[in-house]
Amino acid sequence: MSAVASAVPTPAAKATPGIALATRVAGQDAVLPAALLALLVSLHRAVEPGRQARLQARRERQAFFDQGGLPDFREDTTAIRSGDWRVAPLPAALQDRRVEITGPTDPKMVINALNSGAKVFMADFEDSTSPTWRNLLAGQQSLAAAVRGDLEYTAPASNGKAGKHYTLRPYDEQAVLIVRPRGWHLDEKHVRIDGQFIAGGLFDAAVFAFHNARSLQAKDRGPYFYLPKLQSMEEAALWETALSHIEGMLGLPHGQIKVTVLIETLPAVFEMDEILHALRDRIVGLNCGRWDYIFSYLKTFRRHADRVLPERGQVTMTQPFLKAYSELLIQTCHRRGAHAMGGMAAQIPINNDAAANEQAMARVRADKLREVTAGHDGTWVAHPALIPVAMAIFDEHMPGANQHSVLRQDVRVGRDELIARPPGTITRAGFEGNVEVCVRYLAAWLDGNGCVPIHHLMEDAATAEISRSQLWQWLHTPGQQLDDGTAIDLALLDSTLAQLPARLGDTSALPGGARIGEAITLLGELSRSEELTDFLTLPAYARID
Repeated sequence: MSAVASAVPTPAAKATPGIALATRVAGQDAVLPAALLALLVSLHRAVEPGRQARLQARRERQAFFDQGGLPDFREDTTAIRSGDWRVAPLPAALQDRRVEITGPTDPKMVINALNSGAKVFMADFEDSTSPTWRNLLAGQQSLAAAVRGDLEYTAPASNGKAGKHYTLRPYDEQAVLIVRPRGWHLDEKHVRIDGQFIAGGLFDAAVFAFHNARSLQAKDRGPYFYLPKLQSMEEAALWETALSHIEGMLGLPHGQIKVTVLIETLPAVFEMDEILHALRDRIVGLNCGRWDYIFSYLKTFRRHADRVLPERGQVTMTQPFLKAYSELLIQTCHRRGAHAMGGMAAQIPINNDAAANEQAMARVRADKLREVTAGHDGTWVAHPALIPVAMAIFDEHMPGANQHSVLRQDVRVGRDELIARPPGTITRAGFEGNVEVCVRYLAAWLDGNGCVPIHHLMEDAATAEISRSQLWQWLHTPGQQLDDGTAIDLALLDSTLAQLPARLGDTSALPGGARIGEAITLLGELSRSEELTDFLTLPAYARID
């Protein structure tokens, strides 16, 4: 990661030994008072050695996979998997999560999502957010105002007309707020403690809890988090250490902070019982983070020529390995008294084509019907228009708040089922589509936008990661071809990248249109590299403020 600007002193930072902030933007002092900085210092010192150990463990595990090893259930945790235990009782506010909407933390999105009629709004500092310093601090301000109940937003004037004014509905009509911090692998380069970058996820979680825990507690809620990209029970235990530390520093009862964990890495699917056990005093569920799960499959098996995936459009939840993953998650969660949450419907309305829109909505209905009849307790959507579509399916088939009684004792899933390669092909349209999605998403992300509509799908970092890692795997596994016999090689990549600007046409209206050229260059570099970069956002982060 490139160096960032020299530390900019603030009164709070001067009063807090050990911490340095790399820049200063409007409103920063209100978001980061001295007491919060002291919490960040204490939290970092308690957690950072463990974080570095876990990141090293990831590297060692990936080296094992690169040498031909396969993930499997752990022998040393058999007692946890076979034991008779359950997670702590779920709070009333999180009993019914049948439809959740996700999105970034800008004021308009926060208001619309909380007012949307969904049961939960997941405010996302991770895959839907480009983590510029301004975005992060403004997002925390928006969420704090939402918790207080005074968040408002007025859209810019247009065509001589005043912009629309947005306000929150009464609190008891709002969705429950859950926040997704960043994963363990991401640093927050604007905050150094003892000369080290703080973990981005620790920063996100601690800032939110500091400003909102007491207000939420007074409303019989608490800081609720979605924890992303965990790979092991030890990583879950590290979050337990971090959240217990925050509770202690803020004077909160143990377990006041609740979490849902996304099962979106191939290693983690073999440790779902163990992850639930490590967080058993505060965890309320697991979620099928299916897009990142596919990305993790690609990354785990990046050196396995016999596990090259077909184009992403063919890797659907009806494929046996994804069906096995979702059914094992349901069985595991319900045995332990936790929610089994379904995955994302990324479709957005197609307003200018009624027939195409109905086809898209039919796909959403089929996906949600598959989830609820399999035993999931809820699902995700990316657009408010999909809430009634998903809600109708879950209301019809899940009359209670959840369906923990669906134990799925019929499910028999082993290692081979979880890693089975699906059949399929790679078409020219699929190859070119991966290139386009990567470039357009990267350009928007570099420009400060982490949630981008592309071809009537709301794309975030997860789908860009699938596309980018597929390109790398196809290019670096000998003998890969398109279904028309064309060799997949660097010449094909170069010609596709060279033709993309003409295919896109005028990019001035596209999110991040001015950075398309930069995104093309970056994707070319990542695709040519002899090593698959762990996360697209790591090299891209060095290019944003």
